[in-house]
Amino acid sequence: MSFLRDLRIAFHSLMRTQGLTITVVLTLALGIGANAAIFTLVRGVLLKPLVNRDEDRLIYIRQSAPGAGDDNSTFSVPEIQDLRAGVKTLSAFGDFSTIGFTMIGLGEPREVQAGVVGGSYFDVMGLHPVLGRLIEPQDDGPNAAGVVVLTYRFWTTTLGKDPRVIGKRVRLGSGPMGDRSATVIGVLEPSVPYPQDTEIIANVVTSPHHLSATMATGRLHRMTELFGRLAPGVTLDQARAELRSIYGAMTKQHPEAYAPKADFQIGAKLLRQQITSGARTVLLVLLAASGLVFIIACSNVANLILTRTVRREGELAVRAALGASTGALRRMLLAESLLLCGAGAAVGVASAQPLVAILARYASRFSVRALDLTVDSSLLWVGAVLAIVAAVILAFVPRLPSTGTPNGLSLSSGSVRITGNTNRRQRIFAVTQVAASFVLLAGASMLITTLIALQTARTGLDTDHVLAINVPAMSYGKTPQQVADFYKESIRRIDALPCVNRTAFSTNVPWRDAGSGSGLQFSADGHVHASGEEDPRAHWRVISPGFFAALGVPLIAGRDFNALDNQGNEPVVIVSRTLAQRMFPNQDALDRHIYWTDPVLQYFPGTDLQKSRLTAPHHIIGVTADIDDENLIPGPILTVYTPFEEAPIFGGSLFIHTSANPYSLVTPVTRIIRGMSADQPVEHAATLEDVRAEVLAPDRLNSLVFGVFAAVALAIALVGVAGVLAFSVSSRTREFGIRLALGSQPQHLLKGVIAEGAVMAVAGVLAGAAFGFVAARLAASYFFEVKMPGALPIVLSAFVLLAAAVVASMLPAARAARIDVMEALRSE
Repeated sequence: MSFLRDLRIAFHSLMRTQGLTITVVLTLALGIGANAAIFTLVRGVLLKPLVNRDEDRLIYIRQSAPGAGDDNSTFSVPEIQDLRAGVKTLSAFGDFSTIGFTMIGLGEPREVQAGVVGGSYFDVMGLHPVLGRLIEPQDDGPNAAGVVVLTYRFWTTTLGKDPRVIGKRVRLGSGPMGDRSATVIGVLEPSVPYPQDTEIIANVVTSPHHLSATMATGRLHRMTELFGRLAPGVTLDQARAELRSIYGAMTKQHPEAYAPKADFQIGAKLLRQQITSGARTVLLVLLAASGLVFIIACSNVANLILTRTVRREGELAVRAALGASTGALRRMLLAESLLLCGAGAAVGVASAQPLVAILARYASRFSVRALDLTVDSSLLWVGAVLAIVAAVILAFVPRLPSTGTPNGLSLSSGSVRITGNTNRRQRIFAVTQVAASFVLLAGASMLITTLIALQTARTGLDTDHVLAINVPAMSYGKTPQQVADFYKESIRRIDALPCVNRTAFSTNVPWRDAGSGSGLQFSADGHVHASGEEDPRAHWRVISPGFFAALGVPLIAGRDFNALDNQGNEPVVIVSRTLAQRMFPNQDALDRHIYWTDPVLQYFPGTDLQKSRLTAPHHIIGVTADIDDENLIPGPILTVYTPFEEAPIFGGSLFIHTSANPYSLVTPVTRIIRGMSADQPVEHAATLEDVRAEVLAPDRLNSLVFGVFAAVALAIALVGVAGVLAFSVSSRTREFGIRLALGSQPQHLLKGVIAEGAVMAVAGVLAGAAFGFVAARLAASYFFEVKMPGALPIVLSAFVLLAAAVVASMLPAARAARIDVMEALRSE
């Protein structure tokens, strides 16, 4: 009951200082609300269990070749068979091959991100249908009927949860790999697919390439991801050890498939860790940033509480003189802190709910789990815990009166005075705010400078006037020549449209289709590689004549492709400048030859004649400027361009260079293509500038989010510095009056107060730099993506913080310089 009385007294006391109460509540609401919202996001994306049955026993198995720059080289069928036969710590394996299908039969023709799986996949993954059934072992084998399972998100967002979809027939096309018909047999329960952009999952028979002999026997034909379920009583470490042992035996038995320089490795991790790996670093850094905001908010409020305590020294001294114990006084302060922090938590939690929705949209760029995030009771208990922590801190910050000691608060005090202990505490809290702000500001500056570098990088392409439209190859009932003729006719008709300067074809859209791997091995006339080393690798692009002109890229030497090139006995290519310089240093690359040496080419589709031309020497007819379509900041790149009549066409996009608004061409171009083939998908129309902006979106969002955190932290810290100085000036009024009476100039007082603010800012910057260095080094040991900021962001952040601190110090400094001498001397 006594504490309830303390709470009632504390409430009335706080109502007498409503301005300070509102400031404290809002500051705490900012710190508590941000932390509650971000913890809810982290819990929902990183910590919340998957819906998969016994998900803590479900693992993802990865093969990598870091020496070749391949962090996920996937597995081939023979490799999977060896692992199935030798590994005993896993009770079952599930395989998944990522593939892009063109799908006809469910609304508009469209491209879909798909997976081809064996019959054990869904059982291993521990998933269930919400409609129909899933793929089972009976759906395996070359004689099985083609079947398709829709992911829940695709079913809801694209098909509007139409239950009549079960039993519908669709046609799935995979370009030169062939087409198959399939029946929709089920809809997967709400879950996180891997990869997360998967829209449909089909059985193996829907991909003719997966049934080919080369797929079944080619150890180098790696395109399948592998999952496993731990056997009862087996730990993840035990499974890793056995996988490495079996894998080591595999590499020794088949040394031709594992180049020593590539450094092939095998690893395993829990599926949840793999699914959340793309969002883990950014969310934990965001959580750390919100923690710094909470520290800044508490430090700021602590200074306000200290100020209020000093102004109440007479009241507290009277209570102590009348017999109030230290415990009673501390309990009174705790009651006030609990009321303030409770109110701050209530406001913070209320504001956190819409903030969670905003942050979920931001986090969905990194993990699809954020799209299904819901606010639950965790938001309330996080807010409550933070409120209690803040209340305890604030209750024990002030120094209480202690009668009989020299530093005790005096009953005879007639004006505000602060002891050296209180002054030190206030400055420590101010320095803490500046230090935390500096860490946030440096991190945000690093992101912003990186974003500026990405946005201002010169691509060498005419990105504003080129429209890219995905028009994937449809080979159903067509020969490869008929597929090429379809694109030729499309280009001819589009070129006839008004304001169209040039139209061309390519298999890759710059930046959107990045991540095609490290390229294919090749060699050239006169090139000899060292013993034990692989041939160099180059990116392979299949294009039409006019591609370089359409993108505004100059030919440095030679000529472009023409209609007669495919009629010669010798296949022709155009190479990038970097490739020409590397393979033919100080020589003319024209009329020389390159040839593909990568063993994976034996698995490409096509006739024996087509494969022989693919591996034959290719005559170099032109050299073009480098087009780095993989990286946002372009660099030297080795690329080989082949005419689209000479190579299998995977995917396909049209590039239209226009002098008008590029988006005005979307409708007439779609009409032309659909007029030629009603089943042809025509999707994802965007200028190359907008494609680049879309790829940059995560970097832009990171800069925005962390920039907002840094700005809020900076504002709170500057208010804290200004508040400390203002209180210092008010408590030193008599001192300043005496100094002015003795002849000191007002500008000296002005400079002195500003110097105090600058000293606190410098101390905060130094403390923040030391803390940030240690934190970054520690984080880098756990997260590869975390990097130390460069000199420019650090110097820029320090300058901004110091300049802002000086500006914030000017108001209390000006007040000190304007003190009236007579009033100051009469103040006591």
